[in-house]
Amino acid sequence: MKNPPVVLTVAGSDNSCGAGAQADLKTITTLGGYAQTAITCVVAEVPGAVETIQAVKPAVVEAQMRLSLQAFPVRGIKTGMLFSPAIVRRVADTLSRLAPGTPLVVDPVMVASSGAPLLAPAAIAAYQTQLFPLATLLTPNLDELRILSGMPCKDHRQMEEAGRALVERFGCSVLAKGGHLGTKQAVDILITPEGSERFTAPFRRRVDTHGTGCTFAAAIATGLAQGHSLSEAVRRGKRFITAAIEQRLTWGKTTALDHRVQV
Repeated sequence: MKNPPVVLTVAGSDNSCGAGAQADLKTITTLGGYAQTAITCVVAEVPGAVETIQAVKPAVVEAQMRLSLQAFPVRGIKTGMLFSPAIVRRVADTLSRLAPGTPLVVDPVMVASSGAPLLAPAAIAAYQTQLFPLATLLTPNLDELRILSGMPCKDHRQMEEAGRALVERFGCSVLAKGGHLGTKQAVDILITPEGSERFTAPFRRRVDTHGTGCTFAAAIATGLAQGHSLSEAVRRGKRFITAAIEQRLTWGKTTALDHRVQV
């Protein structure tokens, strides 16, 4: 049997397993890749609440990445929650040394679905100067797109303008995700140096979207590792995340805990 392509996710650990590295593992495996992880943070959370975050030492994050990249033929990489400037810098340095040219999907995790902050403010500058220029694709949600572009992003036209500004600034492609607009269609816009393309699916209201960004980015990274074009990888990822939302699991209402984060 042919070995599946290896996909490395550099992300936080979510004990509820709906987001972070655990969601990435499930996604990559389901779509036919072989998943490996480098854990950046341990996050105590459930859908709707983040209680505490414990960052992993940057040297330990680097060691996890280095061993995977040296021992396995990694064909795709996805980054999720990196949390601190030191981790962002160490991840960027490791990727530039050990994985130049490998497709890299950067999910700039900044804010949880609950509204809890997941990125130290100083880390945003490190993202922009060191990690984004290495990326094949950025996958910001609406809030992240606003933070990174400084634009209001109130409709699809403004989303595309903001995404285009990021493409010109960082030299990579951008998938501007519009689910948080709350329109009848969930529209995601892929902006590349060559043009733009829209991907749509029905928007489902009153659905907990915990982990959908992680899952979408991991699905795209898997598609790239399998040799698909960026457009096709996004198309397949959109199809997968739409199906995941439609076939979501529920165990009743989760308890709404304190949204304050202890670091």
